[in-house]
Amino acid sequence: MGLGLVPLGLAFGVFVTQSGLDWWWASVFTSLIYAGSFEFLLVGLLGAAAPLTTITLTASLVNVRHVFYALSFPLDRVRGGLAKAYSTFALTDEAYALTTGERARSWSGRRVIWLQGFMHLYWIGGATAGALLGSLIPDGVTGLDFAMTALFAVLAVDAVRERRGDLPTPLLALLSALVARLVLPGQPLLGAFALFTTALLARHAIARKGASHA
Repeated sequence: MGLGLVPLGLAFGVFVTQSGLDWWWASVFTSLIYAGSFEFLLVGLLGAAAPLTTITLTASLVNVRHVFYALSFPLDRVRGGLAKAYSTFALTDEAYALTTGERARSWSGRRVIWLQGFMHLYWIGGATAGALLGSLIPDGVTGLDFAMTALFAVLAVDAVRERRGDLPTPLLALLSALVARLVLPGQPLLGAFALFTTALLARHAIARKGASHA
């Protein structure tokens, strides 16, 4: 997972320096913001001297998916206020995918924190290296732009394999994505999350009602 973050970090580091910022800004952004796609947008917003309200609204829209992540992320296993605060801060797509699977249900809070910390270090290291060595990285490295797509494709396949007997869930996810793409082409991710969560809650309510009548 960490190696999957490195190519994106390198790309971000190069983007920072090519935007006219000093190399160390890549380390600052990845250390204190750690929001992936929003960090790319933030560099452009700062370069355009965007007002704080615009930056805040953009951050909210890009990261609103984390509201849905919080429904099932195992934060209850993490002990201590400081550890909980960092775990919340470091709740990324990758961390969520790894810590909510079947195999992760026995993981301790300490393991969750270490996992998030190492992924954060991979992201910081990749971005810093990209900013310092950006001029040495050749343009158009084959497969570099597909690294994260391939990473999430593998995670999705693993999730489906772990829940072989639960075919309706991936079908609901696919249907939610297709409907959101058609109905909300401007915000398909937010729409898909909302539809999928609604469908899961409805299915859970129906199942509980059926069990109570049985």
